[in-house]
Amino acid sequence: MDITPSPEETSQSQLLADKIFQEIRAQDGQISFAKYMEMALYTPGLGYYSAGKTKLGKAGDFTTAPELSPLFGRTIVNTLAPILDELKKSGGPLQILEFGAGSGALAESILEGLKHAGITIDVYNILDLSADLIARQKERLANRSEHIQWLNELPNNFVGIILANEVMDAMPVDIVTLKNGEWHYKDVTIKSAQAETTQLSFCSGKKVDSALLPNALLSQSFADGYTTEIHLNAQAWIRSLATCVTKGALLTFDYGFPSHEYYHPQRNQGTLIGHYRHHTIQDPFFYPGICDLTAHVEWSSIADTAHDAGFNLLGYANQAGYLLDAGISQLILDIADPSDAVKFMPISNALQKLLSEAEMGELFKVMCLGMNLSFSEGDLPGFRARPRAL
Repeated sequence: MDITPSPEETSQSQLLADKIFQEIRAQDGQISFAKYMEMALYTPGLGYYSAGKTKLGKAGDFTTAPELSPLFGRTIVNTLAPILDELKKSGGPLQILEFGAGSGALAESILEGLKHAGITIDVYNILDLSADLIARQKERLANRSEHIQWLNELPNNFVGIILANEVMDAMPVDIVTLKNGEWHYKDVTIKSAQAETTQLSFCSGKKVDSALLPNALLSQSFADGYTTEIHLNAQAWIRSLATCVTKGALLTFDYGFPSHEYYHPQRNQGTLIGHYRHHTIQDPFFYPGICDLTAHVEWSSIADTAHDAGFNLLGYANQAGYLLDAGISQLILDIADPSDAVKFMPISNALQKLLSEAEMGELFKVMCLGMNLSFSEGDLPGFRARPRAL
């Protein structure tokens, strides 16, 4: 598959690059990588998530679990049902808030699953930063009878369930590297004017405050030059959710590792990658604005931040274990006869991608956090098997 950008994409990328150059010059010649990643993804009208480019599915750059099969969302309903039941008994409103709803596929399948289960909610909220994805969501969900609304900011005193599928991996990260036994930021600067392609490159930044570093980076020994990411924006997001949720849960799905795997000595170049037309791009400066940038989630720091902010850990599992325990196998049998190969094979193929260790089953993790709920870790469907180590 060709990965040469079109003239329109090239023009868009150059306009964004010019804005990044201006920001770098205004900041005395360098900016943090997190600032660069924020601009590359979210600059209005030019960033990857803000410029109207098709992102999901075969015509886009990557495929998410809700795009593979509606059974993903239908299975999630089995986890949501007991939480909604407790909220109903306590007299609270039955609300769901989905962050970064993509094409609307997850919302559609969850609403369909709730309807099938006879569960009526008061409102399904969506909070998304991408204007073009919001337009796709509204088109996809236009004919549904449920009350669906789009928010511009976090609500106050929220009672309900927050969903986030592949949200944290798109949050800007800081890149750090070990130099002479000390951790320093890797910043972004401008190459010489003679550069023929993108004119951005890494440069050395200031020393990292040790209070911002995960324990794994402080307690282990690494070779000089070891490079990785720290997730300050994702941690800040978790803290912001803790301040707005009065009672409820956060259920989040993403690819990543606990800290002992994330900061393994052999993972010495971190996890940051780009996606363009289903190709993996190693250069983070490859046509900014048209290439997705993403880093794996470091789940241990997320769990620690959540605990410190007042959340309780209700479950952590890999995606395969979660979906199987939450009942995806029974859902398949409910909608398709295995003896009908024509109907069953596409469903089976999608299930294989969701569950296989070689596909999404192991790399993707699921975490559920509770606020003022009666559940303990391992109580909810999806998390009743032996807990995974964080």
